[in-house]
Amino acid sequence: MRTLQFGSKTFSQDLAEFCRGAEVPREISDAVAAILADVKVRGDEAVAYYAAKFDGAKLRARDFRVKPADLEAAFKRLPAAEKKALVAAHENIVAYNKRGLAENWTAKNKHGAIVGEKFDPIRRVGLYVPGGQVPLVSTVLMTVTLAKIAGCPEVAVFTPSNASGKIADGMLAALHLLGVDEVYRVGGVQAIGAMAYGTATIRAVDKVYGPGNAYVCEAKRQVFGTVGVDSLPGPSEVMVIADDTARVDFAAADLLAQAEHGSGREKIYLVATSAKILTAIETEVKGQLALISRSEKTRNVLEHGFLAIEVKSLDQAAEVANYVAPEHLELLVSDSAAKKLTKAITTAGAIMTGNYTPTALGDFTAGPSHVLPTGRAGRFFSGLRVADFMRRTSLIQYDRAAVKKGEPIVAAFAAMEQLDAHGRSARVRVL
Repeated sequence: MRTLQFGSKTFSQDLAEFCRGAEVPREISDAVAAILADVKVRGDEAVAYYAAKFDGAKLRARDFRVKPADLEAAFKRLPAAEKKALVAAHENIVAYNKRGLAENWTAKNKHGAIVGEKFDPIRRVGLYVPGGQVPLVSTVLMTVTLAKIAGCPEVAVFTPSNASGKIADGMLAALHLLGVDEVYRVGGVQAIGAMAYGTATIRAVDKVYGPGNAYVCEAKRQVFGTVGVDSLPGPSEVMVIADDTARVDFAAADLLAQAEHGSGREKIYLVATSAKILTAIETEVKGQLALISRSEKTRNVLEHGFLAIEVKSLDQAAEVANYVAPEHLELLVSDSAAKKLTKAITTAGAIMTGNYTPTALGDFTAGPSHVLPTGRAGRFFSGLRVADFMRRTSLIQYDRAAVKKGEPIVAAFAAMEQLDAHGRSARVRVL
């Protein structure tokens, strides 16, 4: 585990260098560009080619879409306990996200004109659900539920299959539960390309959502403008800030939980108020590593993507967090310290407070969507919410009396900007 001391001569440079490791290498961006260009030109043929190349799945275009009957059958096969978990998580996610549903409004401005906003669901959305390393069933709930609350008329879900063309029952069952019947066994960059450009069998969408690996995240960045994208949620990140009230075993378990995603590009941060705490948590991480099933992949993440930082104050901890803008932030600190840090830290994707709030609760069932910005994008992006599935239209309606009040202002701006036709368009209405 690499350790930095806040305030050392090279601290800022070393932290920046570690964070830059999350940036996409040129070889990835070039590979993504080539695949997208191929999908744009060859459509279904290219999608099938890359499904075979990367997933080992030999699919024909007619095999891309999952039959609705298969979704229902998977739901029926799912064990009762797992069905119960899906329903329980869904209830929390609905309750939380309904609060973010925007409402239309109108009012009068100082000219007496009617102004306002109206909100409409995006007509066709494409949701990406990772399924390569592990089938992220929870991502179905964390994306589809929001689209349904917003009222999006068309919801298309894309997720990779295994080499046999199969998708995990849990994934299909969750889709059936939420009423999605347009599901494609297509993943990776080729899925993002199909969503953006469309193919003979897959209609293009208006906006793309969901997390993914570095390739998927880069693909979303490259198609932005052709379609909308929610944000750039890539490989998982967690930062744990710990003081002497932190449960060492809890902290270690939570660090391992995010490292086990295992792509090799995850970022794991431990910020502690003393070297003693850092050492204790590091020792506990090594001990617990032997207890998890994905220990080999997790160990690789810990070796290359784990950074420990010793700070001397909460202010320093907040400064580190605001620079990193972590996807998940755990505050394993005293209640008073947590209140201070929550107010001071303004760039985290989600904040989990206290020793009894592991990130896993946020990942699966607490309520907020787990689709969160990574790679320091939290400086300018927020986590996924219902508003991201809607678009806003501003409303303006003047009558003659209101125009008379506004015309002098239009005239002044038209003069300043040397746009006389703008000024005339208001003036002719009051002559």
